[in-house]
Amino acid sequence: MEWIQQLVNGISLGSIYALIALGYTMVYGIIKLINFAHGDVFMIGAFIGFYAIAKWELGFFPALLLAMVICAIFGVLIERIAYKRLRNATRIAALITAIGVSLLIEYTTIFFRGAQPAAYPEVIKNKSFDIFGVQISSTSILILSVAIVLMILLQFIVHKTKIGKAMRAVSHDADAARLMGINVDNTISATFAIGSALAGAAGVIFGVYYTKIDPLMGVIPGVKAFIAAVLGGIGIIPGAMVGGMLLGVVESLVSALGFSLWRDAAAFVILILILIFRPSGIFGKNAREKV
Repeated sequence: MEWIQQLVNGISLGSIYALIALGYTMVYGIIKLINFAHGDVFMIGAFIGFYAIAKWELGFFPALLLAMVICAIFGVLIERIAYKRLRNATRIAALITAIGVSLLIEYTTIFFRGAQPAAYPEVIKNKSFDIFGVQISSTSILILSVAIVLMILLQFIVHKTKIGKAMRAVSHDADAARLMGINVDNTISATFAIGSALAGAAGVIFGVYYTKIDPLMGVIPGVKAFIAAVLGGIGIIPGAMVGGMLLGVVESLVSALGFSLWRDAAAFVILILILIFRPSGIFGKNAREKV
């Protein structure tokens, strides 16, 4: 039963990683950019949810929606101000810019509110349910439910809507999509908006689950979500979901075995192994690139 308990905990944690990883993989699939500022959008979402609940006395779901909307706008601003001019630049220039944007967001937040952590207010009464001898908290159930609903919604947007069709076309061939009348700039902005909204939702969920947030909280979860995206296959949406869940489960099992100090290291060991033995990820396929 202890192992099942850890599996449940791992899936809850993995759902947070999956929501963040989706933003990484969507942006990479469209413009081949690793947006390292994405973890800080997650942090901004956590603080928006915190102020919405603690200061404005909103409930969980209004705070979640507010964080998603503001983070979506924030993601579009980052893309338009920092990344749009670098579409035809070298990969290394875009990567360095992403790291710079990440640091700018972190230390601007510290400048305005300080570096001290904040404690999330209890917005959901935490109850435990005994299911076949396994104690499952209401918070874990809520987190998993919200994450699954958002992932299903994302799949619907990508496969059943006009903007989703445009995103898939731009991802396949941006020049051909432009010739077919698709507004590539707006499609890229929409991708950043959707990915950032999911990161904002993950920030609120993280705050409710772990209760402690701070301006540098996006660094480690952001890196782990990137590892989850690589594990599943960078640029592949179902891969990000599965990669996040697997990473969360692995971390929980490492903790269950008594190696809790190694749980962060486990993510990087997975990254090294996946890059050595299957660089394209679980769902990815090796593709030849013409140079």
